[in-house]
Amino acid sequence: MTNKKQKILLTTVVALTVVIQVVAQPSAVGKYSTRLLGNEQQIESIIKSMTLEEKIDMLHGKNMFSSAGIPRLNIADVEYADGPFGIREEMEPHSWNSAHLTTDSATFFPTGSALAATWSTEWAYAYGRGMSREARLRGKDMILGPAINIQRVPTGGRTYEYLSEDPLLSGALAVAYTRGAQEDGTAVCLKHYALNNQEDYRGFVDVHISDRAMHEIYLRPFEMAVREADAWGVMAAYNKVNGRWCSENEKLLNTILRQQWGFPGMVISDWGGVHSTVDAVTSGMNVEMPGSRFMGKALLDSVMAGKVSEEVINQRVREILRVRFTVKPIAKEEANRRPVGNAEEMQVALEVARRSIVLLKNENLLPINTKRTKTIAVIGENAVTKMALGGVGAGVKTRKEITPLEGLQEALGNNVKITYAPGYKGFSRGGRGRSQAPQQEVDQELLAQAVEVAQQADLVIFFAGNNRKVETEGSDRKTITLPSAQDEVASALAKANKRMITVIVSGCPVDVSTISTVSGALVASWFNGSMGGQALAEVLTGKVSPSGKLPMTWPKRLEDVPAYATGSFPQTVENNNQGDIFVDITRNRSNQRNQQLVANYSEEGMVGYRWYDDKQVAVAYPFGFGLSYAKFKYSNLKVVPTKEGFDVQFVLTNKSKTAAEEVAQVYVSRPSSQLERPVKELKGFLRVAMKAGERKTVTVPIRRADLCHWDEASQSWALEPGSLTILVGGSSDNLPLTQSTEIK
Repeated sequence: MTNKKQKILLTTVVALTVVIQVVAQPSAVGKYSTRLLGNEQQIESIIKSMTLEEKIDMLHGKNMFSSAGIPRLNIADVEYADGPFGIREEMEPHSWNSAHLTTDSATFFPTGSALAATWSTEWAYAYGRGMSREARLRGKDMILGPAINIQRVPTGGRTYEYLSEDPLLSGALAVAYTRGAQEDGTAVCLKHYALNNQEDYRGFVDVHISDRAMHEIYLRPFEMAVREADAWGVMAAYNKVNGRWCSENEKLLNTILRQQWGFPGMVISDWGGVHSTVDAVTSGMNVEMPGSRFMGKALLDSVMAGKVSEEVINQRVREILRVRFTVKPIAKEEANRRPVGNAEEMQVALEVARRSIVLLKNENLLPINTKRTKTIAVIGENAVTKMALGGVGAGVKTRKEITPLEGLQEALGNNVKITYAPGYKGFSRGGRGRSQAPQQEVDQELLAQAVEVAQQADLVIFFAGNNRKVETEGSDRKTITLPSAQDEVASALAKANKRMITVIVSGCPVDVSTISTVSGALVASWFNGSMGGQALAEVLTGKVSPSGKLPMTWPKRLEDVPAYATGSFPQTVENNNQGDIFVDITRNRSNQRNQQLVANYSEEGMVGYRWYDDKQVAVAYPFGFGLSYAKFKYSNLKVVPTKEGFDVQFVLTNKSKTAAEEVAQVYVSRPSSQLERPVKELKGFLRVAMKAGERKTVTVPIRRADLCHWDEASQSWALEPGSLTILVGGSSDNLPLTQSTEIK
C-alpha cells in the first residue's frame, strides 16, 4: 500500500548520515470536495421521468438489508453490508434468519477498539479497503460502518465496536477507514449519528448536551470523516438529542450535516429507528430501514395531502441517486459466487491485530523464554472461545478464526508442552437485549483442575476478560468486574505458580485491580479477529514487539468514570421492562416508547482522560498507555510555526537491541485560556517503526483546525489566540518533552 494512495498521514523518510526524518502531513480541513456531485444532470433527468410512487419506493427498505432502485430505468437496489468489522452472512429477505449459503463467509477483522489501539491511519486505511473488497465480492454497495461514537462509558454494550474516547483519534481513523473503503468502490455509512453512547434505553433516551461539547467531542469524528474523507452515507441513531429523535432532528441532519458540513449523500435510519413521516423526510432522512411503516404509504398519503412537497421527495431521491451512481452495482448473479475471507484480507487482519495488542505490565516474564520454559499451563475459556459471533447485532461467519490456544500451539510447536484447562465456566447475560449479571460462582472442580495444571507448569498463561455475549448490542454491562469469578481463579492460580501472565480478551476496559496484582505480566488482546490468536502468540513469544496503545482510559473503579461520577449514568425508569428497539423489530413488536428518559451529559466535554486529569483521579492504566520490549527516548523538541499550524519536531531513539514500533503522541495544554478547557488534549500522533538502536527525527504537524473551539454564539469554529504548551511522549501520563509557543 502506498502512502500516496492513502492520503492520510504522508510519511516521508529522508536518509541522513545519522538521522532519519519522518514527516506526517494530514489533509487540510475545510477543502471539502466530493465525488457525489458528478452526475447531477443525469440524475435530474431521471427524477423528472419517475412517478411519485417510484420515488417513495426508494425511501424505505425493500428487505432486511436493501432498499429499492428503479427497475424500469435499470437503477439497481442499494445493498447494505452489516457491519463495521466484517461482512455479515446473508439473511432471509424479511427476517434475521440465516439464508444458509456456503459462499457468504468473510474475514473477521479486529473490532473497533482493537483497530483504535493501533493508532495507525495506514492500517485503518487498509482495513477499510479490505472491508470494501469483501463487500464487493458479496454484492454490497454500502458498509454499515465505521462505528465512531465516542466511548463515554466503559460498560457500553458497543464499546468494542467504537474506536476511542478521544475525538481526534477516532476522527483520524474514521477518515482513513472511509478513504480505504470508498477509494476501493464501496460507500461507508458512518454510525451512529449522533451521541449513541449507551445501549440501555437507547430507543427512547434523550441526550441533553451543550453545543460546544457536542461539536468538540461527539460530532468531531463524524465531521472529519465527512469533510476530509467525503463519506457518502450516514446512519441516524436511535436516541434523541436535545428533545428530537436523531431520525427527525432538523439541527443534526440539515443544519449541521448538510449545511455546515456540506454533506450531499444519503442518511439511512438505524433498524426501526424512524418515528414519524413528515418530520423525518423533511429533516433529511432518506431511507427508513428495514420496513416502510412511516416512509411508505404514509409518506405517499402525506404528499397527496399536501403535508410534504414533492420537491422534498425529489431532494431525498436525488441524494440516494448520487450514491447509487457513484457506487458501481454488482449484478445479483455475480454476488456470493467467489469465496470471501481470502489471503490478502486475512493478512490485513493479522497486521492490525499485531499492532493492537497492548502490554500493560511486564516483570520480566515476556517475551517467553523457551530455554527456561518447557511446560506452559494455558488456563481460561477465553483461550479457546471464538469471538466472531455472539450476543445481539452484527457478527461474521468467518472461514477462519485462530484462537489464542491454537496460536500458541503453532508458534511453540514441539519445543514447549502446552496443557489446557478451562478454569471457569462460560458466561453470558441471558436473553436477547436483557442485561443480566454474568455468572459469578467459582466452579470448584474446574478450579481444582486448573490449579493442578498450573502447579506442574513452568509458566501459566491465564486468559481472562469478556466474550461477545457479555459485550453486546442492545444492553450495557452493569459492572466492569471480570465475570465468572475470574479474579478468584487468578488469585488461586498465582498461589499455585508465581510465574503467571494474564491475557485480557475484551473489547473494553475491565477491573484489573486483582489480576494486575497477582500477575507478573498483563496483556490486552481485544476481540482481535480471524488472525488474533496468531498475532497474540507472536507478541508473547517475542517475534513481534507489542506496540498497541490504549485508545481509552482504564479506570480503577466504575464510580470514577465521569458519567458515573456525575450521576448521569446509568439512568433508571419506573417501568424497567422497556425491552430494546432493535430486539422489538426482530420480534415484530412496536418500537414506540411511551416513557422518555433524559441523559444529562453533565461532564460536558470532560470525557475520559480529560476528566481524570482535571479531577486528579488515579486510573489503572491511562489513555495512550502501552509498553514495549524496546526502550524509547524522546529528545530535542522543536516547535516550528507553519501556515497550517505547527510542526512538532523531536528526536526518537530506540535505546534497545529490539526492533519495534512506537506511537508518538502530541498533546496541547492551554493554561492561560479564557475558556474552560481540559488540562491537555491529544492534537497529533504518529506510529514510527524503529530498528534496534535507530535514531529518527520525527515531525508531527498540529493543525490550526484541531486547535479551534466551538463558539456557541456564532455557531462556528473559532481559534483563541494565546500561549500553548506542547507536550510530547509515549502516553498521556508520560510526556517528557514540553515547550511553550504562541498561536495567533
